[in-house]
Amino acid sequence: QVQLVESGGGLVQAGGSLRLSCAASGRTFSSYTMGWFRQAPGKEREFVAAISWGGWSGSTTYYTDSVKGRLTISRDNAKNTLYLQMNSLKPEDTAVYYCAARGPLVPASRKKDDYPYWGQGTQVTVSS
Repeated sequence: QVQLVESGGGLVQAGGSLRLSCAASGRTFSSYTMGWFRQAPGKEREFVAAISWGGWSGSTTYYTDSVKGRLTISRDNAKNTLYLQMNSLKPEDTAVYYCAARGPLVPASRKKDDYPYWGQGTQVTVSS
Protein backbone atom coordinates (compact mmCIF):
# COMPACT_ATOMS: atom_id res chain seq x y z
CA GLN A 1 0.00 0.00 0.00
CA VAL A 2 1.26 3.46 -0.95
CA GLN A 3 -0.21 6.76 0.21
CA LEU A 4 0.51 9.89 -1.81
CA VAL A 5 0.14 13.57 -0.89
CA GLU A 6 0.71 16.33 -3.46
CA SER A 7 1.66 19.92 -2.74
CA GLY A 8 3.01 22.97 -4.55
CA GLY A 9 0.11 23.98 -6.76
CA GLY A 10 -1.09 27.55 -7.10
CA LEU A 11 -1.80 30.49 -9.36
CA VAL A 12 0.94 31.66 -11.71
CA GLN A 13 1.14 33.91 -14.77
CA ALA A 14 1.87 32.50 -18.19
CA GLY A 15 5.60 31.96 -18.60
CA GLY A 16 6.08 31.37 -14.89
CA SER A 17 7.22 28.32 -12.95
CA LEU A 18 5.97 26.00 -10.23
CA ARG A 19 7.36 22.87 -8.61
CA LEU A 20 4.95 20.18 -7.53
CA SER A 21 5.90 17.63 -4.89
CA CYS A 22 4.39 14.28 -4.05
CA ALA A 23 5.28 12.74 -0.69
CA ALA A 24 4.91 8.97 -0.55
CA SER A 25 4.51 6.74 2.47
CA GLY A 26 6.19 3.40 2.90
CA ARG A 27 9.71 2.03 2.76
CA THR A 28 9.58 0.75 -0.83
CA PHE A 29 9.13 4.01 -2.73
CA SER A 30 12.26 3.36 -4.78
CA SER A 31 10.73 0.22 -6.26
CA TYR A 32 7.61 1.98 -7.58
CA THR A 33 7.10 3.57 -10.96
CA MET A 34 5.63 7.05 -10.50
CA GLY A 35 3.55 9.25 -12.73
CA TRP A 36 1.95 12.67 -12.99
CA PHE A 37 -1.47 13.09 -14.57
CA ARG A 38 -3.72 16.12 -14.92
CA GLN A 39 -7.40 16.79 -15.36
CA ALA A 40 -8.86 20.02 -16.70
CA PRO A 41 -12.54 20.91 -16.17
CA GLY A 42 -14.76 18.84 -18.43
CA LYS A 43 -11.89 16.73 -19.73
CA GLU A 44 -10.53 13.26 -19.14
CA ARG A 45 -7.58 12.74 -16.83
CA GLU A 46 -4.48 12.67 -19.05
CA PHE A 47 -0.91 11.49 -18.78
CA VAL A 48 1.77 14.14 -18.21
CA ALA A 49 4.98 12.34 -17.24
CA ALA A 50 6.32 9.16 -15.67
CA ILE A 51 9.56 7.97 -14.14
CA SER A 52 10.49 4.32 -13.81
CA TRP A 53 11.61 2.69 -10.61
CA GLY A 54 15.20 2.47 -11.84
CA GLY A 55 16.97 -0.70 -10.93
CA TRP A 56 20.59 -1.17 -12.02
CA SER A 57 20.37 1.17 -15.03
CA GLY A 58 18.72 4.11 -13.27
CA SER A 59 15.35 5.72 -13.81
CA THR A 60 13.92 6.50 -17.24
CA THR A 61 11.54 9.41 -17.85
CA TYR A 62 8.60 9.73 -20.23
CA TYR A 63 6.58 12.79 -21.25
CA THR A 64 3.53 13.66 -23.25
CA ASP A 65 4.51 15.72 -26.28
CA SER A 66 2.84 18.95 -25.16
CA VAL A 67 5.08 19.29 -22.08
CA LYS A 68 8.46 18.14 -23.44
CA GLY A 69 11.14 20.74 -22.79
CA ARG A 70 9.01 22.59 -20.23
CA LEU A 71 8.15 20.08 -17.49
CA THR A 72 10.65 17.79 -15.77
CA ILE A 73 9.81 14.78 -13.61
CA SER A 74 12.30 13.62 -10.99
CA ARG A 75 12.42 11.61 -7.80
CA ASP A 76 14.40 11.60 -4.57
CA ASN A 77 14.23 8.07 -3.20
CA ALA A 78 15.98 9.07 0.04
CA LYS A 79 13.13 11.50 0.73
CA ASN A 80 10.32 9.33 -0.69
CA THR A 81 9.36 12.27 -2.87
CA LEU A 82 8.37 12.76 -6.49
CA TYR A 83 8.70 16.16 -8.19
CA LEU A 84 7.37 17.92 -11.26
CA GLN A 85 9.28 21.07 -12.19
CA MET A 86 7.04 23.18 -14.40
CA ASN A 87 8.62 25.99 -16.45
CA SER A 88 7.28 28.22 -19.23
CA LEU A 89 3.75 27.51 -18.10
CA LYS A 90 0.84 28.12 -20.46
CA PRO A 91 -2.86 28.70 -19.76
CA GLU A 92 -3.58 25.27 -21.27
CA ASP A 93 -1.55 23.71 -18.42
CA THR A 94 -4.34 24.72 -16.03
CA ALA A 95 -5.66 21.57 -14.34
CA VAL A 96 -5.69 19.52 -11.17
CA TYR A 97 -2.42 17.59 -11.09
CA TYR A 98 -2.30 14.11 -9.57
CA CYS A 99 0.63 11.89 -8.72
CA ALA A 100 0.19 8.17 -9.08
CA ALA A 101 2.15 5.01 -8.32
CA ARG A 102 2.31 1.48 -9.68
CA GLY A 103 4.48 -1.39 -8.66
CA PRO A 104 6.61 -2.65 -7.25
CA LEU A 105 9.14 -3.45 -9.96
CA VAL A 106 6.95 -2.80 -13.04
CA PRO A 107 7.67 -0.66 -16.10
CA ALA A 108 6.35 2.85 -16.60
CA SER A 109 2.96 3.33 -18.24
CA ARG A 110 1.06 6.22 -19.84
CA LYS A 111 -2.31 4.66 -19.00
CA LYS A 112 -4.08 5.95 -15.90
CA ASP A 113 -5.80 2.60 -15.37
CA ASP A 114 -2.39 1.00 -14.80
CA TYR A 115 -1.87 3.05 -11.63
CA PRO A 116 -3.67 1.76 -8.51
CA TYR A 117 -2.44 4.44 -6.11
CA TRP A 118 -3.37 8.13 -6.38
CA GLY A 119 -2.97 11.34 -4.45
CA GLN A 120 -5.78 13.82 -3.82
CA GLY A 121 -4.55 16.30 -6.44
CA THR A 122 -3.28 19.87 -6.40
CA GLN A 123 -4.69 22.74 -8.46
CA VAL A 124 -2.47 24.57 -10.95
CA THR A 125 -3.92 27.68 -12.55
CA VAL A 126 -2.02 29.60 -15.23
CA SER A 127 -3.36 33.05 -16.08
CA SER A 128 -2.83 34.68 -19.46
